[in-house]
Amino acid sequence: MASKVSCLYVLTVVCWASALWYLSITRPTSSYTGSKPFSHLTVARKNFTFGNIRTRPINPHSFEFLINEPNKCEKNIPFLVILISTTHKEFDARQAIRETWGDENNFKGIKIATLFLLGKNADPVLNQMVEQESQIFHDIIVEDFVDSYHNLTLKTLMGMRWVATFCSKAKYVMKTDSDIFVNMDNLIYKLLKPSTKPRRRYFTGYVINGGPIRDVRSKWYMPRDLYPDSNYPPFCSGTGYIFSADVAELIYKTSLHTRLLHLEDVYVGLCLRKLGIHPFQNSGFNHWKMAYSLCRYRRVITVHQISPEEMHRIWNDMSSKKHLRC
Repeated sequence: MASKVSCLYVLTVVCWASALWYLSITRPTSSYTGSKPFSHLTVARKNFTFGNIRTRPINPHSFEFLINEPNKCEKNIPFLVILISTTHKEFDARQAIRETWGDENNFKGIKIATLFLLGKNADPVLNQMVEQESQIFHDIIVEDFVDSYHNLTLKTLMGMRWVATFCSKAKYVMKTDSDIFVNMDNLIYKLLKPSTKPRRRYFTGYVINGGPIRDVRSKWYMPRDLYPDSNYPPFCSGTGYIFSADVAELIYKTSLHTRLLHLEDVYVGLCLRKLGIHPFQNSGFNHWKMAYSLCRYRRVITVHQISPEEMHRIWNDMSSKKHLRC
């Protein structure tokens, strides 16, 4: 069995490398340039209902799962579900996470479920490659919205929907990105503390208090007609935040009646304000790149802009030097 999985993994790596090389020399980089920031497909949802929704949704999230792992939480209820936003071409990043901090078997006696979140790519070759990758690792979920920067909110809502539907008994959930290094020891033992009673209506990360940027040249441009207010509610940087699993269903249900914004972390903050949940500031979450040093990284929970090569190097160094004191 092990040799079979190993062969499949090698084949997947070779196929990914060949496909990405082919795409880089034969096709222009594709991007989503639709006239609207969100691509709504008129596909009915199957086998998915929430009670107590009495008004007609303005954002029904009517997307189908193209790839799903509905049984991932059946045998053992996870203490922590990790939702990682990624794109189709980031196989190296996904594999680095699987082999380092995202390995579901890192902590004996503590069940962790890792999932990568994707939409549908315009390129069928990339969709096929992700499907083959999913058949090997069983840690990918995909809905049929267009995978694009403007649809990052839909990607996060897909993760919330999945937790609420297939893993509602988990204790905590982390949402993060594929270029983030996570110090799992600090996250598990210093922040979440498995030996203590799980919190409810809990949300924490790097809290930002700011307002909309009206400069159309900015990556974070927010038009007035979409968000007229001068201030955002407090929100956690989308690079990494933690919440109790009960909040997943609350945010998902609230999103059905909340106008979509393309800035995912701001939108989650809007839903939290409607729910009366105030995110807690935690200085361990960094939404910027930080030069590596063993003692420095031992004090944090997340670090941004980490390449797959750096992820392996940092993980190996920290793992081999746990006996050293700072």
